[in-house]
Amino acid sequence: MQRICGSLAAAGYRVQLVGWQRPTSPPLTAQPYQQHRLRGWFQKGKLFYLEYNLRLFIYLLGQRAAAWCACDLDTALPVWLRARLGGQPFVYDAHELFTEVPEVVARPAVQRIWRWVEGFIVPRARLAYTVGPALAQVFEQRYGRPFAVVRNVSRLRTDEMLLPPTAAPASGYILYQGALNMGRGLEGLIDAMPQVAGRLVICGEGDLSAALRERAERLGLLASGKVEFRGFVLPEALREVTRHAAVGIMLLENIGLSYYYSLANKFFDYVHAGIPQVLIDFPEYRALNDQFDVAELVTDLAPATLAAALNRLLRDEPARYQHLAENCRRAAPQLSWQHEEQVLVKLFAGLFA
Repeated sequence: MQRICGSLAAAGYRVQLVGWQRPTSPPLTAQPYQQHRLRGWFQKGKLFYLEYNLRLFIYLLGQRAAAWCACDLDTALPVWLRARLGGQPFVYDAHELFTEVPEVVARPAVQRIWRWVEGFIVPRARLAYTVGPALAQVFEQRYGRPFAVVRNVSRLRTDEMLLPPTAAPASGYILYQGALNMGRGLEGLIDAMPQVAGRLVICGEGDLSAALRERAERLGLLASGKVEFRGFVLPEALREVTRHAAVGIMLLENIGLSYYYSLANKFFDYVHAGIPQVLIDFPEYRALNDQFDVAELVTDLAPATLAAALNRLLRDEPARYQHLAENCRRAAPQLSWQHEEQVLVKLFAGLFA
């Protein structure tokens, strides 16, 4: 969202980003656009979504805008209603296939409600876009309307373009960055670490934070230093952590179409840092890897499979490692926000035309 709002602000739009204040939310940092956090009593469950939508709608009633954009389905109803009341365009930014995320798929009654919301919202959007071609195709098949694609890609910085060749993997570490939630392959990854010639750094928190720490402790991986949990890391610091890693991790379980057709920004973060990655063999990732060859693909998340893939990069095949690292350097300029923001700005220019 910082990239999207920053690019629109740079294009001359006055932008306000509205979010939710969590107990662990770090302070807001200065940005070239306005920011506002809503506060409430609940942080999860049905009451959270009800309170969030009510507070969001009440707040939006006091705002004025030329267009209103909902980021994902859980904010869509109040944003659409505010746009309808004011007669302005409604924009739907689908960062994922919300009705198919694991937490929703596991509860059929909840999924039916969100499917209804999706079926109501998507056809009413003046402009709709998502993060990858596969998800765009799913939306188009469901609702018979076009979906643009604005990939969730990091901005490539000048210092990253000038990065020296990646150091030998022995001097780095394995990095997982992202939410510690169900379906991310983290259990198998931790179980694989006793057989891996390297150490694992985990940046992020989530629903499984405590369980994963207990798992690592039970295997003796915390005491030995084979696994390190760093918690939440701010974006600028995370960029530096990524640059010093040897291998990145991008794993998901096939427990919903949203995961299966996903295109996570960490894939691009690893490419920009010039580090190979161990990557789940899902359609979007396979298509990119077929084009750029920057990763080792795995078809399952068994600990033995993950250990073998990691050891190939860290120890067994140094020539393969250097080949993938060099491919990252070549691919980075093509896989950058500098390209994607041009698409984004054209979409909004067309909206207001």
